[in-house]
Amino acid sequence: MLASSIPPSLLLFLHILSPFSQPVDASKHVELKGAPLSHLLLDPGAGHIYVGGVNNLYQLTTGLEVLLHVKTGPYRDSPECLPPIVLQECPSAKDTDNYNKLLLMETGQGVEPGSLIVCGSLFQGICEKRNLSNISQLIYQTSNPVDTQYVAANAPGVSTVAVVITTKNKQEGGGDGDVLRLMLVGRSYTSKGPGDIPPITTRRLFPVVPPRRAFSQEEELGKLVVGSYSDYNNHFVKAVVHGNHVYFLFSRRHKKEYRTYASRLCISDRSFYSYVEVPLLCQGGYNLAQGAWLGNHSGEPHLFVVMAAGQASTPVATNRSALCVYGMAELDTMLRRAQEVCYTEGGQGSGGKEEAYIEYGVSSKCLKLPKVSLSEYPCGGEHTPNPIASAVPLKATPIVNSTIQLTAVTTATEAGHTIAFLGDRKGQLQKVTPPTCFTSGHLYGSELVDSGSAVSADLLLDESQEHVYVLTNSRLSKVPVSSCEKQTDCRSCLAVRDPYCGWCVLEGRCSRKHQCQRHLQPNHWLWSFEPTSQCVTVQSLQPANHSKEEQTQVTLSVPQLPALAKEESLSCIFGLLPPQPAIVMGNSITCQSPAPEHLPPLPTGSNHMILPVSLMFGHVTVTTGNMTFYDCMAVNAEGRGVCFRCLACVSSVWRCNWCPLDQLCTHNHSCPNQHIILNHRVRRPAAPSVSIFLSVSLSLTPPPLCLQDSPGPTSCPLVYDLQSPALVPMGLSATVVLRGRNLDVYTVSPKRNAFMIFLYDCSAGQSDCSQCRAVPKEYGCVWCPGSPAPSCVYSRTCSSKPADTCPPPQITKVEPASGPLEGGILVTITGSNLGMKYEDVVGGVTVAGIQCLPQSKGYKISTRVVCELQPSGKQKEGPILVTVGTTRGRSTKMFTYQVRLSSPVLRGPVSGGTRLTIKGRQLLTGQTSDLSAFLGTQPCYIVEEVNDTQLVCQTGSSNRTGLVPVRVLFGKAERTIPNVTFHYLEDPVITSAIPAESFYAGGRVIRVEGRNLDVVQQPIISVWVEPLEVQRVKRKKRLALLTSKQQLVFNSTMTTVRQTDQSETILFPINRENLDVPFRFKPGGVIAVEGQDLTRAMSKEEVKAWLGDQECDVKTLDSTHLYCDPPEVQPLRIHIQVDLGLVQYDSNSLLPAVPLAAQIGLGAGAAVIILSVLVIILMYRRKSKQALRDYKKVLLQLETLEINVGDQCRKEFTDLMTEMMDLSSDVGGPGVPLLDYRIYAERVFFPGQQTAPLSRQLDLPESRRQTVEQGLQQLNNLLNNRLFLTRFIHTLEAQQGFSQRDRGYVASLLTMALHDKLEYFTEVMKSLLQDLVQQYVAKNPKLMLRRTETVVEKMLTNWMSICLYSFLKVSVAGEPLYMLYRAIKYQVDKGPVDAVTGKAKRTLNDSHLLREDIEYCSVTLTVLVKNGVEVQPCPVKVLDTDTITQVKDKILDQVYRGAPFSQRPSADSLDLEWRSGQAGHLTLSDDDVTAVVQGRWKRLNTLQHYKVPDGATVALIPRSQSSGGVGVNQVFQTGEKTPMLEGEEEEGLRLWHLVKSSEDPEIPKHRKSSMRERERAKAIPEIYLTRLLSMKGTLQKFVDDVFVAILSTKRPPPIAVRFFFDFLDDMAEKHGIDDPETVHIWKTNSLPLRFWVNILKNPQFVLDVQVTDSIDAVLSVIAQTFIDSCTTSEHKVGRDSPVNKLLYAREIPRYKQLVERYYSDIHSAASGCYQEMNSTLTELSGVKMNNLVALHELYKYINKYYDQIIMSLEEDSSGQKMQLAYRLQQVAALVENKVTDL
Repeated sequence: MLASSIPPSLLLFLHILSPFSQPVDASKHVELKGAPLSHLLLDPGAGHIYVGGVNNLYQLTTGLEVLLHVKTGPYRDSPECLPPIVLQECPSAKDTDNYNKLLLMETGQGVEPGSLIVCGSLFQGICEKRNLSNISQLIYQTSNPVDTQYVAANAPGVSTVAVVITTKNKQEGGGDGDVLRLMLVGRSYTSKGPGDIPPITTRRLFPVVPPRRAFSQEEELGKLVVGSYSDYNNHFVKAVVHGNHVYFLFSRRHKKEYRTYASRLCISDRSFYSYVEVPLLCQGGYNLAQGAWLGNHSGEPHLFVVMAAGQASTPVATNRSALCVYGMAELDTMLRRAQEVCYTEGGQGSGGKEEAYIEYGVSSKCLKLPKVSLSEYPCGGEHTPNPIASAVPLKATPIVNSTIQLTAVTTATEAGHTIAFLGDRKGQLQKVTPPTCFTSGHLYGSELVDSGSAVSADLLLDESQEHVYVLTNSRLSKVPVSSCEKQTDCRSCLAVRDPYCGWCVLEGRCSRKHQCQRHLQPNHWLWSFEPTSQCVTVQSLQPANHSKEEQTQVTLSVPQLPALAKEESLSCIFGLLPPQPAIVMGNSITCQSPAPEHLPPLPTGSNHMILPVSLMFGHVTVTTGNMTFYDCMAVNAEGRGVCFRCLACVSSVWRCNWCPLDQLCTHNHSCPNQHIILNHRVRRPAAPSVSIFLSVSLSLTPPPLCLQDSPGPTSCPLVYDLQSPALVPMGLSATVVLRGRNLDVYTVSPKRNAFMIFLYDCSAGQSDCSQCRAVPKEYGCVWCPGSPAPSCVYSRTCSSKPADTCPPPQITKVEPASGPLEGGILVTITGSNLGMKYEDVVGGVTVAGIQCLPQSKGYKISTRVVCELQPSGKQKEGPILVTVGTTRGRSTKMFTYQVRLSSPVLRGPVSGGTRLTIKGRQLLTGQTSDLSAFLGTQPCYIVEEVNDTQLVCQTGSSNRTGLVPVRVLFGKAERTIPNVTFHYLEDPVITSAIPAESFYAGGRVIRVEGRNLDVVQQPIISVWVEPLEVQRVKRKKRLALLTSKQQLVFNSTMTTVRQTDQSETILFPINRENLDVPFRFKPGGVIAVEGQDLTRAMSKEEVKAWLGDQECDVKTLDSTHLYCDPPEVQPLRIHIQVDLGLVQYDSNSLLPAVPLAAQIGLGAGAAVIILSVLVIILMYRRKSKQALRDYKKVLLQLETLEINVGDQCRKEFTDLMTEMMDLSSDVGGPGVPLLDYRIYAERVFFPGQQTAPLSRQLDLPESRRQTVEQGLQQLNNLLNNRLFLTRFIHTLEAQQGFSQRDRGYVASLLTMALHDKLEYFTEVMKSLLQDLVQQYVAKNPKLMLRRTETVVEKMLTNWMSICLYSFLKVSVAGEPLYMLYRAIKYQVDKGPVDAVTGKAKRTLNDSHLLREDIEYCSVTLTVLVKNGVEVQPCPVKVLDTDTITQVKDKILDQVYRGAPFSQRPSADSLDLEWRSGQAGHLTLSDDDVTAVVQGRWKRLNTLQHYKVPDGATVALIPRSQSSGGVGVNQVFQTGEKTPMLEGEEEEGLRLWHLVKSSEDPEIPKHRKSSMRERERAKAIPEIYLTRLLSMKGTLQKFVDDVFVAILSTKRPPPIAVRFFFDFLDDMAEKHGIDDPETVHIWKTNSLPLRFWVNILKNPQFVLDVQVTDSIDAVLSVIAQTFIDSCTTSEHKVGRDSPVNKLLYAREIPRYKQLVERYYSDIHSAASGCYQEMNSTLTELSGVKMNNLVALHELYKYINKYYDQIIMSLEEDSSGQKMQLAYRLQQVAALVENKVTDL
């Protein structure tokens, strides 16, 4: 097999930017309408091309000229309706695009012309025939198709393939001979429309004799029978005919992974007995076929398949793809092997391993027939098993790997070699040569056809095999198979390895073979694909280099020289010079080199040049060589000096010789003066050495001398040694003796020789005796004390006796002049005669009498000594002494030991930045560079100039807090300030900055709160304007606004709060009706100023209003109004910046004059009024005294109440703080006890039911079981028909007796029945929801999904629950929910809980609040727990007011803390036994003979009743049957525990625990003394509402965590939420709903209120926990808060608002923002999650449900409304065509023997 023989080393990789990629120049293209274009067909006989796309069909010439264009759509259609479309019967019909699905050519038969078969996606995929010559002429089209004529898939993204076959007509007579023309169709599954079309069907094409119809699927023609169509969703890629078989290529899900399969059918097989398939394995993880082509390779037919790697376990192809090749012979062998194994060996191979099996869920199995069965029945028979699938794949190794998704393939053959053309998603056409036995495969070209547009799978070659037709999204291109002309030279032509190309030598171009005139002659056309092909090259060129000073004959050797005709000749061209005639003798060509004067000049700085020598045939360059021309004179110029020029000449690579007497480098072999030194290639014996004695006159710049070690031959003259000393003092004459060789060639005076000597002066740089004596002895320098002054001279020039010793050291400077007592700093001593070497001063330096250790690095001969100061132990002063030998030097200045430090106690943050001032005396001790400060080990950076009394440093950062010492280092000396430490403290932490907004103008006072704010020395608060980041995301004509969020940032020592400035407010004029008229104001009133956003960035306290020159007192401020109280008298008018208008006061002075009569009347009236007022005042005084007495009494009562409230609040606040600290450590614990998916589904689907269908079995007699199950299976098939299912649901909902409970129950049963087909379930649900939207849009769309009134709404609830289970399971939301539950339980159990009423002290629900002040205390019981054979004590905290059952529950919670609730024993099954040393064992119970009875009330027993002390030992023991104690009855259901409610009677007595449930309870005698206090407390029981606030504050973190987990935007939302929200957006857009509030309500009703509220209120649906009534009351408040947060209406609260709403009034706006951001982010995210959703649904479908029980329950409803359902199905025309009523009657007959009209 070819594919398996390819070694991995031959794999090639395609990249996006291939080195071969380049735009197509010679190709043609035409732009067409109908994107995406899907199919391409070529009619080579007529020279026509046909292209099919969306709504368009084209007929073109082979030159891409459009001949005809036909519109095929859009038309009114719906995939859910059967044609013909009638609007009354199909309300969902709309204008729908027609996607071309099939484009085939049917050849003519006899007189019948051929036709073009065109199938589209409209009208359930019907087909038509058109004239091949004129596509606008229809040959066949049906206007009323039947269901057997539905051919192609009715969805755009679902594939369909087909082939036309011709076979003999065995069953029918007539027609043209016995010919039967059929079309075999492979069609992928679609969820809409008829669901019973098999994957592969046979369609009739010819002959069509009535009543038969074209394209019809007839029973006798055969089809691939499938058990479940949705389970076998074959994605077809290609259908081909080869030999006597038809092959289909498709991919399908196998177990959890997708595979590619090849299946085969015999052409003559009408019944599909021969169907067999085998998986194709393309190694490397490539599992999804994208395109295929049946072509030849190495003379054998092969299937070329481009494969892509699937994304995870989905059918989505990634960019990683490859080309795999499968031999048809190997494929047929595998298929025959599968048939043979299944026919004769029962599907088992030789090793007992399964090799073949029966696929597609049919009732057949592999057999063990006779061995000759396959040979006798190669195409199967009625007795042979089918359809057969091979379990062994056909493997292949990829020929080509690609990082771009390959989409198409076709092949061609050139010179016996196969070329594969590959199309990809980027619009490129790749060219590949597959490997053969002799050659390796490789990619040799890539052309960009249509950038960014994927190449269609229909990739075709024209009839001449010279062009490829490439179909992309909206373009048809004609691309030549090769582009040889693009390669301009032989090397690039042969490098592309293109089988179509070769180099035409004498024509000088890359061409196809037939385009080269002499291609039949050897060496004239060099094939690019031949690995041994080489360009014509110059093998050798003689001479390869030559002097440019003379001409010569040049001979070129060219082995592969093409033969020429006699009259033809070649020529040579040197560089750009004119051609020279060439003489050809076999493979040798001789030419004359150019004359010296014609050669170009040498390049600057070079001694040679290289000229190309081109061999020309006319104007065509056959080959080229290189020849070098050199110049010996240029070589001579490279040497420096006589000997260097000689060496350069005779050592050069060129043939240059040296004339020593003429100082000339020449290419000749003779010199003008006879003597010559030949090039280094000519060997000569070496000359003997000679010595020369010269008397030399000294000069300051002597000439250079040749050295011995210079490279070159030994024949050149050379002086290689200086025999006499080279050191010569200045001013003296000396004799120099030289040694050399080859000097006998010179007969001239030796004065011409040059050499090197060293002249020196002893006095240069030697200023004192020590420096002079330090000069090396070979120089002979001495210190001469003679006149006029001592100096350093040469020994022979000193007139007196040289000095043997030097004067004493002299010290001129000391740095520093002081040092610390600890020493450790370096002291630099400068002077003269400080020793001739470092060893002279070692041990000889003291500072103030203390040894100072000299340092070798700092010592400088005679002039400088650097020493390290040693500790002195005390402060002292003294000179510096330096001793050298027996002499000593003393400094004139004193050195001082000093330093004192002090510092205040300081502190600062660990981030550093604190300025620390260290004070002291003599801080400038030593050098400033030696000074450094440290806090512990952290440096303190000196930031100011240090003076003698203080230094300032800035602290660095520390990695921990604590006290550290303050250290100052003077070099190595360290000083620590005694009793002073620096305290590193925690950095400041900012918790809030209020206010958080401001106008751009500023002016607001910001209050920053936090911790450790006083640690920073100089806090700085900076506020800056942050640009408003606005990003608009457009999706489906909707705009979402994304704005930046507030942030708090702490940066080192600077505290920075980032605030977002707000836009300015708007103030309206106070007289808006007439701006020119003043506002009339009457004193005593207030002035109202209107505006916008008045409270957006300011409060009432910050606002000042001015009326003229006086302030108007602001009384009220809200977002739109400002009310201020103006002064009583009209102020003066002043000029202000913001003028809102004029105000005119109305006063008496403005009124007109009053007449006299009126004045008299007013006076009389005033007198009467005054008398009346006096009488009223007297009466008022009397009443006021009585009121005063009453007021004082009320004050006393209020004071008492205030004291009580204060005490209660303080107590609650203390409890709150204690709870906050305890909760964080106690709430953690074991893992989340999530329920198994089946139990979860049962509780969600069927809430409150004891025995849900999930846990029941089908209760049937065994005699009827098989028949009923068969009927239920047929019912299941009916439910898979969308038309039946929708009609069934609508019919049930139309019945009056079909209650709301029935609707939910039926929806859950359907969910169970279709759980293994969730993709189909989703499509049905969407269809029903579309109908629901249609209904509500006509009424009030905001009411949709508010309740669960229809079947589809409950289906939506179940669907959300299924899809979001994993979101809960992976602890994204499950863990926060569990933490909230445990926090609530912990808090509730810490306080008293009434066992009868369920009221608790600690709750969020005011209706369940225990408003009595119950006295209780915590008791710790030691519980004996049996662990194996050991009994271990376990402490458990309970309350002394707890009933015995409550105590048992708390003990079980503690003992079984890590176990799910369902795995714990029940409290009712156990007794609590108190074990005391004196009393023995006492069994405690809620009710016994010791219970307290008062009147008609009996109180439950508590630990307080039994007087159980703190620390008592108890044990839980199994309850005995004879136990007399009877506890309070508890009801358990799905994890719920409901306390006993009031009204329970026991022997006429009413039970109570903490409070009596009646309105007027009896008061115990021992509490009658506090009657007055109780009455006052009950007068305002809201004082106990502080308990709600305490509970709320404790749980706030856990509530926030749950809400954030549900509504988080940090992680991608669940795919189901994105998918459904996209669906709602589409529905809104479809129905023209622009109101965002409506869509918000839809989303809220579908997700938060439908799923999350249900989970919040009932955590036992998800968790294996117990939810008591008191816990349920708390969860109800939290769930209601979640509901309020999801609404769009403004959350307004007032005095009359419920307490539950007041609790979370401040948090709800924040939660609303979470919801809105969650919706916005999902809306703004990229859509297109359909494929991902389908993949998720496929995975979820793998969970098996008890669908038979669900189907049986559903049938009960069918039976109840049987007649109505049958009538509804018969009224539907599509239902009639599909015989749905008949099929339901069959079900009824099987399930219950119902008599039908069968």
